Amino acid sequence: MVVFAGQGDARRSMDLLWRAPGPASPRPGPRPGLSVDVIVDAAIAVADADGMAALSMRAVGERLGRTGMALYTYVPSKGELVDLMYDRALAELPVDYPLTGGWRAALTAWAEDLWAFYLRHPWVLQVSQARPVLGPNEHRMLETVLRVLRDTGQPAVFLRWVSGALFNLVRGSAQTAAEVRQVAAATGISDEEWWYARSALLAEVAPDFAERFPALAWMSGQGAYEEHDEHTPYMEQEARQTFVAGLAVLLDGIEAAIHRRQV
Repeated sequence: MVVFAGQGDARRSMDLLWRAPGPASPRPGPRPGLSVDVIVDAAIAVADADGMAALSMRAVGERLGRTGMALYTYVPSKGELVDLMYDRALAELPVDYPLTGGWRAALTAWAEDLWAFYLRHPWVLQVSQARPVLGPNEHRMLETVLRVLRDTGQPAVFLRWVSGALFNLVRGSAQTAAEVRQVAAATGISDEEWWYARSALLAEVAPDFAERFPALAWMSGQGAYEEHDEHTPYMEQEARQTFVAGLAVLLDGIEAAIHRRQV
């Protein structure tokens, strides 16, 4: 499922994200122990355990031993809650990547941390990037990668598009890996069973496969699909290798751009 951020009231969302003082700040509830942070942490725990489909004000309330209605004093609706969850989760990401080893090493470390973050919180990948949350931690994440990229000396517009490409690479490959981890439980069929059944049928229904798809047949003949760790699902390995290879190509491209400017 895809969840669109920014669906709550704009004023309330931004006030809560940035903890702005004033009438939008939550009032004390009828019982002690609740706060915006406590509610958001509980919502993240619900999403971590059961995914975004399980998220509701009622489910969060039950986790806290309260009714869903008790939460509305602090968070106006699920729309604002999603924004707060997304931004709060991003606070886990490191912000300090020393440039003593160069921008490439720093970007590699940043990308690895982001990959691991997505796999810890796969529900984050269901929050659409079509509209940003615009919270402090989302800006902090962008600031971190741009601070490293500035060390390349490239123009701002170039770095804008490169940072977008880096985020899309990490997010896209991590999303596949996260979904592979979920698919067996969701469908009741293991990766091995799924591949075995369809691979056997493919040879039967497409005996002329090599003639119809010569590039794919060539790849197979070159052993491109043979490396496989039996302890990790095949498509998760594919996602990881896509991430590693894609990151290397992107970083090589940045280095090539630096060289062109120096010539």
